This record gives sequence, structure tokens and C-alpha cells, in this order.
Amino acid sequence: MLRALVFCALALGGSASHAAPLSADAFEAYTTGKTLYFSEDGEIYGAERYMPGRRVEWSFLDGQCKSGEWYADGPAICFVYEDRPDPQCWEFERTATGLRATFMGDAQSTELYEAEQVGEPLYCVGPKVGV
Repeated sequence: MLRALVFCALALGGSASHAAPLSADAFEAYTTGKTLYFSEDGEIYGAERYMPGRRVEWSFLDGQCKSGEWYADGPAICFVYEDRPDPQCWEFERTATGLRATFMGDAQSTELYEAEQVGEPLYCVGPKVGV
């Protein structure tokens, strides 16, 4: 009996760890107007500002920002940027602490976690003049 209870607890815990991917409408409603900071393995990875019209601005927090846009492709949310037109597709899930993003097409399944959200734009320096 105890073995069955332990098995059930483990099975339920495992199935509850991943939620269904957010739809495009749910993702848009959650992100628009926010700047979200993402972490990987407990370290800040970068931040993305989500603007109306599915426009975005990404930074690795080095002062350089890349403009882009996102679109839905099945359960994935795909991003294209000014310097990288090949789509970067992620599945986003809503968790108790924010978003979890899982990169699609990566054998290692890179996962990013929402670390913070603010209503302010990213810090971006201008173009390199005279270089």
C-alpha cells in the first residue's frame, strides 16, 4: 500500500511540473507592455521588451538591443530579429513564478525562466558612431 502511495505521489508530481504551452493570445496578453528578464541555471541570460503589434526588443544586457517580432507556429512562439531572420522558436508555459521557455529544435532543450518583469524599456546604447 505504501509503495502504491509513493508511486502515485511521484506520478502526480511529475505530471504537474509541465503545464500546457501558452496560446499566442495568452502569450500576447501576458507579455505586451512588459520587459521580462530571463535566467538559465540561476544566472541572468537576457531580457526582452514586448510591445504592441507583436514587436519585441531583445538584449543580452550588454547595451546592445535587437529589434524583432514574434508569431505563432502551432504551439510554438517564434521570434525573428533584425540580424537573425531564421526563426527562434520556443514553447512558453505559465508557472507559479512566471514563464518557462523551452527552445524548440535544441537537442539539449534549453530552458529559460522568467526572473523579473518590469514596465520599463531596456537599456540600449545607440549605434557605434565613428567605428
